[in-house]
Amino acid sequence: MNQRARIVMSDDEVTAFIAESRKLQLGTINPDGTPHLVTMFYGLTDGKISFWTYGKAQKTRNIERDARVSCLIEAGEEYSDLRGVLVYGVARRIDEPEGILDVGMNVARRMAGMPEAEELLTEYVAYTGRKRIAFVVEPTRVISWDHRKLATAV
Repeated sequence: MNQRARIVMSDDEVTAFIAESRKLQLGTINPDGTPHLVTMFYGLTDGKISFWTYGKAQKTRNIERDARVSCLIEAGEEYSDLRGVLVYGVARRIDEPEGILDVGMNVARRMAGMPEAEELLTEYVAYTGRKRIAFVVEPTRVISWDHRKLATAV
């Protein structure tokens, strides 16, 4: 078995890693074809990565022109501890106020690290959500790695 095959996460490991993480690097495509990368807090909508942003943001303009995105979630400081998931996908825009608020609440809960702080978060999300739109990433390809498996691989 090659080293790449030994470090791939199982589907359950990928799901758990995405669920326990809070931030990702979102890649969109600028008008000139160069990558546009930003750090985003994210939520999960039906198990899929979701995020919200301002309607006039560069990432929004990029997605409106070309909905292909990449989402990199990673952890670890030392090479032997590196792990991550790279999700390639298509960003599906959510325009309905209820959907935007739902994504906003999912993101805010994770940002705050307070999944039960509904009252505090609801007011914030409702206020900031007036100028925001949301996206759900429909995955087309997932790549994963967990270098911690190398220490246990025989």
